[in-house]
Amino acid sequence: MTTLSLRSATTRRAVLHYVEMWIAMGLGMAVLGPLVRLGFDAAGWSAVLDRTDWRAMIMATEMALPMAAWMRVRRHGWGSVAEMTAWMYVPFAVLLVPYWAGVISGGALMGIGHGLMGLAMAVVVYRHRHDH
Repeated sequence: MTTLSLRSATTRRAVLHYVEMWIAMGLGMAVLGPLVRLGFDAAGWSAVLDRTDWRAMIMATEMALPMAAWMRVRRHGWGSVAEMTAWMYVPFAVLLVPYWAGVISGGALMGIGHGLMGLAMAVVVYRHRHDH
């Protein structure tokens, strides 16, 4: 039986990996976010960023790019990078349906989407904890 204990070197490495990914994602939003806004403004597309559905997917991309780059620096294979990146988008893609139907608000789309993204990423890290 496998136990989840912070005394386990495997668990500590997995937790560190998870934290490193969130740091990379935060840096991505801080650095790429303003650059994306400048680019969209320069192209005359700033109204796109006012749409919560588009903004959610663009923000996921701003987070996914540096996270994927960090995973590659840490020598994760392309398959692992693709899997983790996909799970960053899936919660938002699923929540777009109730958002478009008017069942949830834009704030709920962003809040629940980020929460589910974090949970999905934690599950992937846990499943692959022996790879870290």
